[in-house]
Amino acid sequence: MTTSDAPPVAVPSLPSLEPLRLIDDEGRRAAESERAGFDLPDTDTLRMLLRAMVVGRRFDGQAGALAKQGRLAVYPSSRGQEACQVGGVLALAEQDWLFPTYRDSVSLVSRGVDPVEVLTLLRGDWHCGYDPKAYRCAPQCTPLATNASHAVGLTYAARRKGSDTAALVLMGDGATSEGDAHEAYNFAAVWNAPVVFLIQNNEWAISVPLHKQSAAPTLAHKAIGYGMRGYHVDGNDAAAVHAVVARALAEARAGGGPALIEARTYRTEPHTNSDDPTRYRDDAEVERWRRRDPLARLEALLRSEGELDDARMAEFASRAERLAESVRT
Repeated sequence: MTTSDAPPVAVPSLPSLEPLRLIDDEGRRAAESERAGFDLPDTDTLRMLLRAMVVGRRFDGQAGALAKQGRLAVYPSSRGQEACQVGGVLALAEQDWLFPTYRDSVSLVSRGVDPVEVLTLLRGDWHCGYDPKAYRCAPQCTPLATNASHAVGLTYAARRKGSDTAALVLMGDGATSEGDAHEAYNFAAVWNAPVVFLIQNNEWAISVPLHKQSAAPTLAHKAIGYGMRGYHVDGNDAAAVHAVVARALAEARAGGGPALIEARTYRTEPHTNSDDPTRYRDDAEVERWRRRDPLARLEALLRSEGELDDARMAEFASRAERLAESVRT
């Protein structure tokens, strides 16, 4: 192919330095300037997101307790990251695939995977305790960023077969420093693969802070160098995460190519149950992020707009407790 035969290249616009959000920290609708052209999902979707986050947090807490009791070999908590785990996964269509990491157990539960099967890896019984094809969920990835190339390969093959399958890849900020991430981003863009890379930037790669990982203005800016669309979103705003991931997946299925989304969030618990985070971060930082709790934010919005009451919240809590009891049993 000569230069004149090459298709025109659409230059992606720069992501915003400030993360896009639809709900502010106090649980109010965000200002128009913060929405970047995205609309708040409908009420049913917002309630679905909150219910899944309530269930996911209870599951996460129960799994952490099992690890302390020695019933799990290890457990990496995702408490504080529920908006990413749930908002992204609930944007997937039935035919789409999820490529999770070891920290994304809540995303798998939200996708409908049996919670006990999810914990099989972390118990040390099997490399993967569920049938990936049945749930369209790849095995949880422990080596950083290797799941990204797997997703590119799967969607490239699916498209060649005429399927409109897309994939959502979950990664942490530390994974973006791996060579596997570079290879996946590059192949995805060159092949125009329908993959969305959702980076859960929780500020710490174990004990390494973000500023020692990257000098880019935001991790979303990395998309530009690969020729991908890049989005920078508030990762504690479930509505915003859901809206952005849903649009990126739809555009990918329609032939718009891959996208990279940076979701700014925070891991409020240790890296795993064997970690001591007090050695590398202070309590004031953790407390600042606790006040930005994704569950409280969405609950506040729904209550203020008359779309949620105590009875509905009790129903969510009861569902969560039944799941925790089932996991214990």
